[in-house]
Amino acid sequence: MKPTPNSPPELPPLLAFGAHPDDIEFGCGGVIAGETRAGRKAHFVVCSRGEAGTHGTPAIRTAEAEKAAVLLGASIEFLELDGDAHLEVRAVHALRLAAILRRVKPGIVLAPSLAGNQHPDHWRLGQIVRDAMRLARYGGIAELRDLATHAGAQLFFYAITPEAEPTDITPVLVNVSAPEAIAAWTAAMEAHASQVSARGYVELQLTRARLSGLRSGVGHAMALYPNEPLVLDSLARLSPATWHF
Repeated sequence: MKPTPNSPPELPPLLAFGAHPDDIEFGCGGVIAGETRAGRKAHFVVCSRGEAGTHGTPAIRTAEAEKAAVLLGASIEFLELDGDAHLEVRAVHALRLAAILRRVKPGIVLAPSLAGNQHPDHWRLGQIVRDAMRLARYGGIAELRDLATHAGAQLFFYAITPEAEPTDITPVLVNVSAPEAIAAWTAAMEAHASQVSARGYVELQLTRARLSGLRSGVGHAMALYPNEPLVLDSLARLSPATWHF
């Protein structure tokens, strides 16, 4: 259906990468819930089935991720790379992710942060995604010639744990306070029953978002870390300052 003359332009898709079936939901699920409820399409690429984890089988974790994606209004695919806990930073992986970037043509890309003090698959995937973003732009790569180049997407890193928060990048705080967004995010995290039954992951993430919300003067907020400087058309797009401390 074509948009009417007065309808807002369609937002380019959001593409989120996770090394394991629950990474996206725990690391940036609140942001995704807000974006899909604003009309943006979202697609998840999960690069293992959690086969090295202590809790849950690959089949269980795959089903949990599929359920969580539906709850967040996203589509999902699984990509077999080196396997859970065996991921390596390799050019062939970056090329595979670059092909997905060219196929989906996102405006926003989310990937795990590059901080070293976390599961090694997380920061390695973040590095692969960053490499893939560049490769998606280059028209002369033989393996990608069947797909049109894609440039202009903004890459943000998310931190799955507090230890994964970069110390050298100023975060962008995204307001995720809308009750429907919090409810969808919480439900998506709880869909990973094999994981949340073992540890207080949901409480951890909601508490982190609440602390970021207190810092920024809203109910809940999630931090994203831009790979490149953000460019604004006008300062009028900025929200009012909420410095309370």
